[in-house]
Amino acid sequence: MDAKFLAFEDLKPGQRVRVHQMIDRRARDWHCTVEGVIQSVEMSKTGSWYAHGKDDKLWLRRVRLAKDDGELSTLNLDRWSEIELVG
Repeated sequence: MDAKFLAFEDLKPGQRVRVHQMIDRRARDWHCTVEGVIQSVEMSKTGSWYAHGKDDKLWLRRVRLAKDDGELSTLNLDRWSEIELVG
């Protein structure tokens, strides 16, 4: 069965997802995968100033996951993030 990848706008609390992320580096890219149940999905502004952003701030897409071991992880999603629906 093919994996179903979701857009940020389709994420909802209660969904079990696997998030694949990559950090683009010159020498070698770093890859990370985190799986858990979505607790919250939000756009939140940082303390960084950005001239053309809403309220002159830089906004990040954030997903909070509850992992199977009970750990809560907040992930900042970027253009390389892939969100896979599990189950």
